Amino acid sequence: MENERRKYMSGNGIVVVGSSNTDMIVKMERIPRPGETVLGGAFSTAAGGKGANQAVAAARAGGDVIFVARVGDDLFGSEALAGFERDGIDVSRVVRDPDAPSGVALIFVDANGENSIAVASGANANVSPADVASASDVIAGAGILLMQLEIPIPAVYTAAKTAKANGVRVILNPAPAQPLGDDLLQCVSILTPNETETELLTGIAVTGDDSARRAAGVLHAKGVGTVLITLGARGVFVSDDEFEGIVPGFRVDAVDTTAAGDVFNGALATALAEGVALIEAVGFANAAAALSVTKLGAQPSAPERNDIERFMEEAGDES
Repeated sequence: MENERRKYMSGNGIVVVGSSNTDMIVKMERIPRPGETVLGGAFSTAAGGKGANQAVAAARAGGDVIFVARVGDDLFGSEALAGFERDGIDVSRVVRDPDAPSGVALIFVDANGENSIAVASGANANVSPADVASASDVIAGAGILLMQLEIPIPAVYTAAKTAKANGVRVILNPAPAQPLGDDLLQCVSILTPNETETELLTGIAVTGDDSARRAAGVLHAKGVGTVLITLGARGVFVSDDEFEGIVPGFRVDAVDTTAAGDVFNGALATALAEGVALIEAVGFANAAAALSVTKLGAQPSAPERNDIERFMEEAGDES
């Protein structure tokens, strides 16, 4: 697969620091309410975890990816590493944790493709500043550092500081939603929150373009250069020094929205590492995310580069 993948890199690789999970998925008509049991769901497993999802998405989109993470010294960890290697990801900085199991996510997916997720972090909770420091050479030499928030914040902050000190662009997907200090945000080149995460970080509910603009202004004031507020099928609200407005998404029949945001971030990182302009990179990432929701599972739904390009061409022909 690696030899078949088209490469557009010019020496700018992508380092992803983040989580790896095994997803256990139940597909059902509706997600159970508290205290309720719903029968009839189909069960499957898939590789997941926000960090791993984004690493795989970036690699399949054509990126040259190094993954920094922890997995357990167990079957799930071995299967995860084998999967990364099949996608051409450098796993030399992934630690096998002898004291914690690999992370696991329990996912309910309803008939409309919406999901509810609970995560047992396992080895992900042990990703440390020391793990990041051991990978400081690859971070310093990267074109893009891509991160999320399923690992401890001290590790995220250490990686962001290392990247900023070496002139490396930092993409932070602030998910799962949690408060973040300005010291971290000042290290972030591109922040990619969804509407829920934006409200938590700014106190502004995103209900339209005006509220998105005001929320982006709050994040700029905290030191973030570029803000990309993801709006699902509607697209992405982009705010930086050169552009402010919506980059439209693509309408598709959703089967499972799990990892759509992760696929967006991975594809975005690849496009930017290749030197693609921001708006075009967002369009490419929107297309990748749209394709991902047409398939079940996290990493299984991440599309290959040729599929993304074909989808964009067909969408252009229809417009």
